[in-house]
Amino acid sequence: MSIQNLASQADPFDADNDDFEQTDSTKETYIHIRIQQRNGRKTLTTLQGLSKEYDYKKILKEFKKQFACNGTLIEDEDMGTVIQLQGDQRAKILKFLTEQGIQKDTIKLHGF
Repeated sequence: MSIQNLASQADPFDADNDDFEQTDSTKETYIHIRIQQRNGRKTLTTLQGLSKEYDYKKILKEFKKQFACNGTLIEDEDMGTVIQLQGDQRAKILKFLTEQGIQKDTIKLHGF
């Protein structure tokens, strides 16, 4: 008995091998909502992965107004623009984004 799939000489970890790379159509971009523990009971909620077509300043202003919390915009080299809010606002952000027409399956909710 011979195993046919081991006969391939292609190395999946080779950077020059294009057979195993994902194309842009198979890569999905997710919106990540995370919570970070600060000191004591204090927490921060971060939102990253929003499309660049949205106005981050207006979204932050609306978040601060609706959720009665403070927040800021953080520029990160790897993650792009990140919205940072005080407190655990994960459920409220998820509800807000789905009400605005963003598909729920493109949103990843992280945290305890």
